[in-house]
Amino acid sequence: MNLYEAMYARHSVRKYRKEAVEDSVIEGIFRFLDETEPLFPEIRIRIQVFPERGKKIRFSGFSNVSAPHYLAVFTEQKEKSEMNAGYVMQQIALYLTSQGVGTCYQGMAGVPRNSQQEEGLSCVMVMAFGYPKGRGKNQEYRRLPMEELCVFKGQPKTHVREMLEAARLAPSSFNGQPWRFAVYENRFHVFSKKASGFRRKRNPHSEFNFGIMLAHVMVAAEELWVDVDLIKLDNITHIALPNNQYVLSVILR
Repeated sequence: MNLYEAMYARHSVRKYRKEAVEDSVIEGIFRFLDETEPLFPEIRIRIQVFPERGKKIRFSGFSNVSAPHYLAVFTEQKEKSEMNAGYVMQQIALYLTSQGVGTCYQGMAGVPRNSQQEEGLSCVMVMAFGYPKGRGKNQEYRRLPMEELCVFKGQPKTHVREMLEAARLAPSSFNGQPWRFAVYENRFHVFSKKASGFRRKRNPHSEFNFGIMLAHVMVAAEELWVDVDLIKLDNITHIALPNNQYVLSVILR
């Protein structure tokens, strides 16, 4: 199973078997990270797997899943750093899915206070992982239809539609699906739904969610052998999507 196939297979796993994941899979996470190109290479990012063999762990914050392992992503705080972290972490989640390992994001968990943290980096997300216990339910596939996510300004090419389908399947906090798309023949513009004060406080990981979604787009592009550019355009104001804020554009070369 490759990453593209894993997009269609992955779902949040909340019940795990107790046994540890093989060392080869853990080591593969770090090899995979070394080979993964982040959205913004200039932003420092690293990961850490907990617990270390033979050690117990207690997270700060709140984790609603008991798993044999947890992976934390750390980043320096810069513009789009959380988007960059989400982009990298979702690809790790897809890698683990391809190895038969389940995952579940823990948005309210923090790393242990006694964990070693590199200076200048802070944890933005924790992900539980391990071998699933039972089949579970694919609740994350309850997604909005394409027609509710997209405003079609032209007839998109087949590859554009396939990348949009990959974006549609992306997981998000509380399954909020905060993205909307203005779609043309060879490109689509990404917008973020504007959230009220209450919704914004309830879901502080909006930028991280967009990184997850863009990971799906780029995995699909690689599978389709399509070269794309992710660009923030200056002349996008003529495209009006009510109650939405422009994020960036995905353009086929």
